[in-house]
Amino acid sequence: MTKFTLSRRSLLKSAAAGLVTAPVFGIERAAAAGLTIGIIYVGPRDDYGWNQAHAVAAKALKLVPGVTVVEEENVPETIAVQKTMESMIQLDGAKLIFATSFGYFDPHMVEMAKKFPQVEFRHAIGLWQKDKHPSNAGSYYAYLHQAHYVDGIAAGLSTKTGKLGFIAAKPISSVLSNINAFAMGVRKVNPTATVQVIFTGDWALPVREAEAANALADSGCDVLTCHVDSPKVVVETAEKRGVKSCGHNASQASLAPKGFITGAEYKWETVYKYFADLLAKGQKLPNFERGGYDKDYVQNTAFGAGATEEAKKAAAAAIADLKANKPYVSGPLKDNKGVEVLAAGKVVDNYDVFLETTNYLVEGVVGSMT
Repeated sequence: MTKFTLSRRSLLKSAAAGLVTAPVFGIERAAAAGLTIGIIYVGPRDDYGWNQAHAVAAKALKLVPGVTVVEEENVPETIAVQKTMESMIQLDGAKLIFATSFGYFDPHMVEMAKKFPQVEFRHAIGLWQKDKHPSNAGSYYAYLHQAHYVDGIAAGLSTKTGKLGFIAAKPISSVLSNINAFAMGVRKVNPTATVQVIFTGDWALPVREAEAANALADSGCDVLTCHVDSPKVVVETAEKRGVKSCGHNASQASLAPKGFITGAEYKWETVYKYFADLLAKGQKLPNFERGGYDKDYVQNTAFGAGATEEAKKAAAAAIADLKANKPYVSGPLKDNKGVEVLAAGKVVDNYDVFLETTNYLVEGVVGSMT
């Protein structure tokens, strides 16, 4: 937490007591000339993962004329986030708050949206409900599973053992959809390959993540990927073990100069600029915004030394299809217990809720959700 942030909180406390009204009004007048946006992170902005993906977007947003961005990192999912939001609104004149962590939404963001109806609040997960939450609140979400599908295609053509590993935090739908997309990509180009999954139990357990990566390498997996907040440990461990890796959330290419293949990245920059543009024009923001490659909301990291030429070519073709919004999920599709989850001939649109409510692991994935 920066000294500046502490100062803003001190000013907010004093302002509430009626001691520093003049500086607050001065800040409000300055903010009136443009648009101030607040972005809050649950961890450090340079975590090579979830938080960094948003920080990269914030950096791009700062370059937009007339837009001022205020940020705070390492804000826990407690009453502290409400104080940060209030500080950004009262002292910085923020008209839009991006709350980027799961636990920020309810009750924290919801309560602040009620308290400040003139401010727009948007949360990075799809939790907002029209009949339940304030109209000045909402959610934005990017279909990262599409980029994981591309990862899988590239990985399936870069593996030698046909055994790949996936380290995941929790068996919730967003995680399961990424695992399944990766596995479907792998088996599209390498039908006999398998993806072994290990769940760590939480979003940030570096020791457990390292243990899982080593266990997968010991079992013969020669490509590792993950869905945890910061993939840094997984990618670095893979590199040390001499196995290849695919990234998640942001770019980890610099961590694995020998074995990195590609990675699934959020491109929040597109969403943030879109919202800022609407707000600057006085237009209503969508309460639930979502999209994938077709809206430029996700991307794949530039290919690394671990990708074969065949992998690069096939992955590029898959990206072109996704940009054209061509579906990649079709039946027959079975889970890893042999139960049919999608009938033959059925094609799932990329925006179908079927992909957002995943509760199974597909055929080819070795492991269990329990």
